[in-house]
Amino acid sequence: MYTNYNFDRYTRRKFIYDFSCNVGFAALAINGLAATMGCGTNTEEKQEEKSGNQKAQNKLGIALVGLGGYSSGELAPALQETEHCYLAGIVTGTPEKAEKWQKQYDIPGKNIYNYQNFDSIKDNPDIDIVYVVLPNSMHAEYTIRAAKAAKHVICEKPMAVSVEECENMIAASREAGKMLSIGYRLHFDPYHLEMMRLGQKKVYGAIKKIKADNGMDGTSGWRLDKKLSGGGPLMDLGVYCIQGARYTTGLEPIAVTAQEGPKTDKEMFKDVEETLFWQMEFPGGIKAECMCSYSKGTNLLRAEAEKGWFELSPTYAYRGLKGKTAEGEMNFPGVNQQARQMDDFAKAIKDKRPTPVPGEMGLQDVKILTAIYKAMETGKRVEIS
Repeated sequence: MYTNYNFDRYTRRKFIYDFSCNVGFAALAINGLAATMGCGTNTEEKQEEKSGNQKAQNKLGIALVGLGGYSSGELAPALQETEHCYLAGIVTGTPEKAEKWQKQYDIPGKNIYNYQNFDSIKDNPDIDIVYVVLPNSMHAEYTIRAAKAAKHVICEKPMAVSVEECENMIAASREAGKMLSIGYRLHFDPYHLEMMRLGQKKVYGAIKKIKADNGMDGTSGWRLDKKLSGGGPLMDLGVYCIQGARYTTGLEPIAVTAQEGPKTDKEMFKDVEETLFWQMEFPGGIKAECMCSYSKGTNLLRAEAEKGWFELSPTYAYRGLKGKTAEGEMNFPGVNQQARQMDDFAKAIKDKRPTPVPGEMGLQDVKILTAIYKAMETGKRVEIS
């Protein structure tokens, strides 16, 4: 059966050290950090002034936790385009990254944290939202700590590595009276919104079949370590397929079957699957055939209905999506998915309305992920409760 790991403090600390942490950084105080980086008084005053101007515009401050490729390549640039939120702070274990980001984005020294002093973020009024962009096994810990620090949270997908962790994250946010959202950026892309409309409104009649594939040629790092990732491409890429089938049909799967594909590199994929095929049963006899892989590039979401079909390919990318239907090409403008996602969450907080991608949605996906792994390992059909 699929194992739900419990990570002790040693494992987390070891990860932070091995992948991002400089031991000396833990000893630096926030004010001392600015001095160590050579930030003069004028620079700090300008940074404070900029932060104050953002607040004056009623923008909510976001702190990114983890400054890997997604934060640096997508989220931080997107926050330069947002209208309702801005990049207010960062959390990193690497002093060099902290210095680089501070200079690049004019972040006040007092808004820069490491993993040891993270909990003191509760005393910082500049930061309203914490965005957790860490390996999957660390999502629960930092979401819960952020909630206890009285911050709203966006957590990257998959929400966590176990159902229990997801439930604890939701409970912590609810207890704190704060909102929890999952980083499902595609819910804000016009191509995927069209897939939702066509499917849920039954524009081409009742859906009979869904085909969802998501794969990439290679991966590395913590994603190949089951203790950190919770699994292989299913956790990383397959969740998009699950999401696509769910929001295209507007229904929840009732059972799954699954088969692991062959491993071309048994050493690289000794801890996790390389390729996985699975089938989801939906109410009304709808079937979804899905595949994810770390060795085959593929990108498809297709629905076949009574009176036609509609699909996206490429489907899950940050940009360059294309779609077509039985009647012709889809034609929508390209958007910054991450900017739209974060802006919507900020507006939801300000308007006191629910987010369309709440923690409960992430919990349901993890229930399905867990069922798929169980079906893969047992060879049996697994019902989803």
